[in-house]
Amino acid sequence: MKTIHPILGFLVGILLCGAAYAQQGDGTNVGWEVHVFKPAKVEATPERVAQIKAPPGFKVTLFAHGLKNARIIAVAPNGDIYVSRRDQGDVVLLKMNARGEEEGAPVIVAHRSGAHGLAIRDNKLYLATVKQLFVADTKPDGRLGPLTLLIKDLADAGQHADRTIAFGPDGQLYMSVGATCNACNEDNPENATMLRITPDGKTRRIFATGLRNTIGFDWNPISGELWGLDNGIDFLGDDSQPEELNKIEFGKQYGWPHVYGAGDINPQSTPPGGITKEEWKVRSTPQVLGYTPHAAPMQFIFYKAHAFPSDYVGDAFATMRGSWNRAKASGYEIVRIHFVKGQPQSFQPFVSGFLTDNGTTHIARPMGLAVARDGSLLMADDANGGIFRIAFVGAVSAQSNAPMQSIPATAMISATSKAFGVPLANDRLETSAAGALSVTSSDFSANGMMPAAMSEYAEAASPHLTWTPNSRAQSYVVIMEDPDAKPQAPIVHWLIWNIPASITQLPQGLQKQARLSEPDGILQGRNSRGSVGYTGPHAPVGDPVHHYHMEVFALDAALDLPGGSDRDTLLAKMNGHVIAKGELIGLYSQANNPAP
Repeated sequence: MKTIHPILGFLVGILLCGAAYAQQGDGTNVGWEVHVFKPAKVEATPERVAQIKAPPGFKVTLFAHGLKNARIIAVAPNGDIYVSRRDQGDVVLLKMNARGEEEGAPVIVAHRSGAHGLAIRDNKLYLATVKQLFVADTKPDGRLGPLTLLIKDLADAGQHADRTIAFGPDGQLYMSVGATCNACNEDNPENATMLRITPDGKTRRIFATGLRNTIGFDWNPISGELWGLDNGIDFLGDDSQPEELNKIEFGKQYGWPHVYGAGDINPQSTPPGGITKEEWKVRSTPQVLGYTPHAAPMQFIFYKAHAFPSDYVGDAFATMRGSWNRAKASGYEIVRIHFVKGQPQSFQPFVSGFLTDNGTTHIARPMGLAVARDGSLLMADDANGGIFRIAFVGAVSAQSNAPMQSIPATAMISATSKAFGVPLANDRLETSAAGALSVTSSDFSANGMMPAAMSEYAEAASPHLTWTPNSRAQSYVVIMEDPDAKPQAPIVHWLIWNIPASITQLPQGLQKQARLSEPDGILQGRNSRGSVGYTGPHAPVGDPVHHYHMEVFALDAALDLPGGSDRDTLLAKMNGHVIAKGELIGLYSQANNPAP
């Protein structure tokens, strides 16, 4: 077994630990050989650009230069090209003429600190920073109207500050929010996730979790399914962790920080609440394909245009920004991911040569990637500040010019809407029971107003609940729902089960994790926000009073169901085991926006 240098071991220990939970001793004894190698940046001279390699028939040219920290690229339907510059804190507008050349000088059209994610829809440009989401109208000349703030409270950044955004075929805005650390248990459930946000920014949900930093994601034009490339954990050695290609599905967990790749265990981390790593693995979805570790995937897009040969249509492209945590550099390239009938088959080299001088220097770090109006690819380099254009100059068959149908929205809509438009748990057949329970709380009376501390506008502390015991009960379940939410209801606020028969009350402010260690062994599920544990009332400001049903069920058995499960899965397991039930209704409304 290779051992790590003591100084590097101290460094790795700091970088891996992150925050939140102490690491428990379990006998693990693993060492890694760690490398930090950063190829030197050199100028992108015409001679070096000429050495860039692409498949036969493709030509790579330097479309624009001198842009400094060019990051994300978004192309408007009229061909206008927008580029975010994180370090400069702005968005730049570029124009392309009919010959595929830059036309005129770049124009700065927006300033916001940490500007990064870009998306365009309905003549509006959406801009994401570390903590905020903005929108502005696009004018006929490509300039922007005033920026309007839609969201101001995104999760803290830490190690991965670069939020990326894109509109799905369902018309919703999706946002990748990276982890604050290399490998740690996050305090904020929105870190290391994919969020689903209404275009007005008023409602957002966690779509998927366990994604360390999925900067690049897009929808397969055949199936309408969401795919993305996740950046792997550092400091696991030169050949671990692979960069993960994932099919990102609603409600699923993708392993980070305890499981990675095809199901490998991170030896350093410790799941919260006494959950074992094997249990975490069972709950996690493995990668579909892996790529060379530390290559650093960035923007990821499916090719939906027709300027390339027909066998490229429906494939995906991704920029690999390049490694720093590996003895031999990986990445510094554009790769093609070949799909057949909507399923990925392999990674294939596409454009290389940005790594120069036998891998000791580089002329670009591939970052942004977009399809220009003429069907060529545009790649942003955030090191030397260039925009490269990759065009096919050979003959394109007439068949490849057939128009592509719009991306189907069925996969996204069906997955995210199936839990709505159904009765409350208390009124479902799965919970029919003969006995009754009396449920009370010291925090509020029946049909009384819940304290502000219970809401997401304040502390989001779960309420104290007490119920009468049932002599036949082997366990209890609590489900909290809001039937007044618009446009979709009921909203699930809390799922908690396997409460022992000896316990007939829950204290205020329980931990928000899948398994509780006090009271020990109680499990919690995924609410409609997409997080685990309690999420408090968050009725829109000015809404009429919402009714929050706290439903308690006595069961004749404990449930064999993993923590993190959703309401429908929980109800299916409860079916035939409910012997008594009761509920307490609390009220909440929010008259004014709370002070920041």
